[in-house]
Amino acid sequence: MSTSVEVADEQAQLELDRMRHSTAHLMAAAVQLLWPEAKFGVGPAIKNGFYYDIELPVALSPKDLERIEIKMRELKNKKLPYQRIEMDIDAAIEEMKQRKQPYKVELLSLLKERGSTAVIEETGDDDAIGVSNDQGVEKVSFYQTGHFVDLCRGPHVDTTSQIGVFKLMSIAGAYWRGNEKNPQLQRLYGTAFNNKEELDHYLWFLEEAKKRDHRRLGQELDLFTFSDLVGGGLPLFTPKGTLIRNLLEDFVQSLQEPHGYQRVHIPHITKSDLYKVSGHWDKFQEDIFHVSGKSGEDFCIKPMNCPHHTQIYASRMRSYRELPIRLSEVTAVYRDELPGTLHGLSRVRAITQDDAHVFCRSEQVAEEVQRIYSIIEGFYKPFGMDLSVQLSLWDEKHPEKYLGTPEIWHDAQEQLRQVLRDKNVSWTK
Repeated sequence: MSTSVEVADEQAQLELDRMRHSTAHLMAAAVQLLWPEAKFGVGPAIKNGFYYDIELPVALSPKDLERIEIKMRELKNKKLPYQRIEMDIDAAIEEMKQRKQPYKVELLSLLKERGSTAVIEETGDDDAIGVSNDQGVEKVSFYQTGHFVDLCRGPHVDTTSQIGVFKLMSIAGAYWRGNEKNPQLQRLYGTAFNNKEELDHYLWFLEEAKKRDHRRLGQELDLFTFSDLVGGGLPLFTPKGTLIRNLLEDFVQSLQEPHGYQRVHIPHITKSDLYKVSGHWDKFQEDIFHVSGKSGEDFCIKPMNCPHHTQIYASRMRSYRELPIRLSEVTAVYRDELPGTLHGLSRVRAITQDDAHVFCRSEQVAEEVQRIYSIIEGFYKPFGMDLSVQLSLWDEKHPEKYLGTPEIWHDAQEQLRQVLRDKNVSWTK
C-alpha cells in the first residue's frame, strides 16, 4: 500500500514541477515580448514555484509583474506548443549569439568544454544537459514556445493551455551564477498550481506565515537580536532566547540518551589539513572562514563536524564488537554565506546544529536508521509538527563525488527504503 502511495505522490510532484517549469518559460516569453532587450539566465522549477533570472534595461516594479501576468495569460490562451529542437553544440552557440543571449552562450560554452555547467550545482537547474561524449556535449536541446526559444532539456507540458493557474510573487536581485563579481540580474519569482483552490490555499498560507515570521517574533518576545558591529548572519541570543535554547538542547539529549548516544565536544577551529584529508576542501573551501595564527599553519573556523567526530572514533583501535558507536553534539558551525542570502535564523553564518554520527557495520544500518527516525518523531510531535521525508540518493552518473563502492551505496539505500516501508512512511526522492 505505501509503495503505491509513494509512486503516486512522486508522480504528482513530477507533473507539478513540469508544469511550473513550463510556466517559467511562459513568463520568460511574456517578458521578451514586453522587453525585447531582455537577456536570460536560468529559470528552474523550485519548491512551491519557479523563477527566472533576467537582465533587463529597467528595474521592475510590482506593477510590471501585473503587466507580465496579463501577457502570460494572452500567450496561454493561444495554446502554444512546447516544441523540442535538437541542435549541434556549435550551431547552438551561434544561434544564441545571434539572439544576443550572452548567458546562454556562456552555458553552452561550458557544456561544450566539460559536459556540464557550474549552474547545476549553484542553482539546482540541471536542464542544460545534452548528449555528451568524454570531452563535452555534442548536441543540446532547446524548447520553443511561440517566439521564445530556450536552452533546456525539458520535459514540458505539450501546450500552454495545460498550464494551471499562476501568480507572479516577487522580484529580487541575484548575481549571475551566485558570484557577486558577476552582473546582478533580476530574479522573478512565481508559483503555479493545478487549480484556483490550491493557489488560494497557498496564498492564504503565506499570509498566515507572515504573522508567525520568526524574525518578527524574535524581536517582539526579546529572544534574539543582530548587530552590525558583530556582523550579518551572527545572531545574539538574549537571556530569554538562551533559556529556550537550553530547554531544547536538554530535550534533544533526553531523546538521544535512551538510544545510546554519547555527548562529545570539539573545538571551533581546526587545521585546514583535516578538510583536505576528508575531501571537503576541494568542494567547500570557498565557503570556509580562514584563520591565520603565529604558527604559520592554516586554520579554519569549522563549517561542519563530521571530520572531527571521525577523529574521535579514530583516536584508538576499535573492535567490531564495540559497534555501533553513537556520538552527538550541539554545536555551532560557520559558513561564509553571501550577504544577500542571509535571512533571520533560517540562513545564517553561525549555524547551531544538533549533530550526530553513528559508526556501525553495514548490517546495522537499518536498525540505526529506525532509532534516528524515532528520535526525530519524538522531537517534532510534541510541537505539533508533521514530518515529510525526502530521500536523497547518490548520483550514479557521478560516483567520483562519493566515498564507498556502488554496492555499498545500493545496499545502504535499500535499507533506508525498507525502514520507510516498515514504518509505512510515504516519501519523495
